[in-house]
Order: sequence, then C-alpha cells, then structure tokens
Amino acid sequence: RAVAEGRRYDVLLVDADLGGQLPGGRAAVPVQEANEEGLVDGISLVVGVRSAQPAVRVVVLAEKDDPRRAALALQAGASGWVAKDCSLSRLLNVIRGVLRDETHLPPALLTGVLRELTAARKHRTESERLVESLTPREREVLRCMVAGLGRKAVAERLFLSPHTVRTHMQNVLGKLGVHSTLAAVALARRAGVGPVDLGPAGRIMPEESSSA
Repeated sequence: RAVAEGRRYDVLLVDADLGGQLPGGRAAVPVQEANEEGLVDGISLVVGVRSAQPAVRVVVLAEKDDPRRAALALQAGASGWVAKDCSLSRLLNVIRGVLRDETHLPPALLTGVLRELTAARKHRTESERLVESLTPREREVLRCMVAGLGRKAVAERLFLSPHTVRTHMQNVLGKLGVHSTLAAVALARRAGVGPVDLGPAGRIMPEESSSA
C-alpha cells in the first residue's frame, strides 16, 4: 500500500510462506521461479523489494525455525528472522535493531545458518568460475535469462536472430554444465549475476563493471 501511494517506509515485515506479487502485478522474481499460479514465496519477495529499494530493511516472519530458509533469507537481503508467535516486545526489538543495521537471528539457528552460508559460499565460488568462462555476449544472454526473457525477447533486445540467440543459450547451458534455463538462472544468481537492466526505451543498459 505504501508503494502504491508513493509513501516512504523503512522496514518491511514479510511472511516466509507468503504467496504474492509486487505492486502493479510484477513478479518479485523471474517467471521461471514462480509457481503455477505466478506466485512467489516471501523469501523471493525479499529479493524483489531489496532490488527495488536497497535502503529498506526486511524482517522475515516464519512459522518454524529452518536454518536453510533463514540462510536463504539473509542471502536475499533480509536483516532479521523471527518466529510468528514471538512477543510484541521481541518483534519491536528486532525492528529497532535492523534499523541500526544489525542482523537478528534466533540463537538456536546460528550454527545451522552459518553452516548453510559456508556451503553456499563454496557453491558461489564454483558458480563464479563457470560464469567467468562465458564470452561477453553469452553473459549478456545469461542476464536476459535471469530477467525471465524468452528467446524471442532476447533476440529483440540484443538485435540478434532467434537462431543466434538459441545457439548462445545452448552454449551458456553447456559451459555452465546445466540442462535447463531454470538451472542456469539458479547458478547465475549464486554467482551474483543479476537480471538485465532495461532502459526506459526498452534498450539494455550495460553492466556497471563493463568498460564498453
């Protein structure tokens, strides 16, 4: 509601099991990661919110403690993970803490979350190595895939023929060692590859790290 009304907000409380879309009907994550009804869970929503408004702090409310999902929430940009049945005073303490740039987790989750983050870092390093093997054009195509663009849309954005795009996509899958677009997108996200940034006229904007 705050987004729709153009009002500023500092903290967002997200249900970990929420299914929904961002205001305006735009999915918080690429279509490939949504379910059959086009809905996304709360953790995926965190990704969309943090991408759109990096200054907003997010606290995830969970039905039960789950180290893996808590780690995913932190990786998505959340600053806190609390139980839905926690006391109001506990919730307010967490909110005040995240506004001070603190990260809040239940003590019982710390060991499990650290284990998950360590494993994720190992996978990220391997994913980064694979992404580095791509040519600049293949990386552009991968960023389009992360944005959820299909072959025809990629061809239009990059001014290439659909056949050429198909070849690039096959090369991307081969070099990344995966067999589907969904797997390629998941690997790209682990490696820190974000979706392509479309300019106001629909043109693709270059990556910030690009020298061209």
